[in-house]
Amino acid sequence: MKRAILAPVPLPPSALTELKEWLGINSTREDALLGNLLNASLDICEAYTGSRPIETTCEEVWPVRPLVSISGWQALATKPVTSIVGIDRIALDGTRITLDPATFEIDIDADGTGRFRVITSVPDKRLAVRFTAGLAVDWTGLPEALRQGTIRLAAHHHRTRDTGNASVAPPRAVAALWQPWRKVRLG
Repeated sequence: MKRAILAPVPLPPSALTELKEWLGINSTREDALLGNLLNASLDICEAYTGSRPIETTCEEVWPVRPLVSISGWQALATKPVTSIVGIDRIALDGTRITLDPATFEIDIDADGTGRFRVITSVPDKRLAVRFTAGLAVDWTGLPEALRQGTIRLAAHHHRTRDTGNASVAPPRAVAALWQPWRKVRLG
């Protein structure tokens, strides 16, 4: 499975303002860098918690499962899915043909797992599933702990950008804020 973000989330000026207040920055000279750090921190938040923080339009490319498979259902990797918009067949030359909704079924579980299955034969080997996923509609709707963790992580990366001391793992204060949102995976 390969995921692509089709419509990146534009962060409101208030997100940048929060980060600049945290860092004590008054100028606009580093706004682009700080915006990039916020977006990277949101991606790290998703990797850490297992949930996309802000609703985003995404696409995952999946192999076509044979109709003889046990259930045929395939679960999207990104969570929580809020809607599945459509499915395209991808030909070998890369051209796409939108599947008729009568040829597939979709489902979204209570935990936000989006699932789909094709119920007719598809001549192509790959499918592109378009959907939206995220815990909050926008920055202001993001739970406070996730928002504060994102700000702190972006500030941490800003402070350590020239030292080379940036760790791959989020700092402990950020991990503590995000821990209640982390999905436990068994097996």
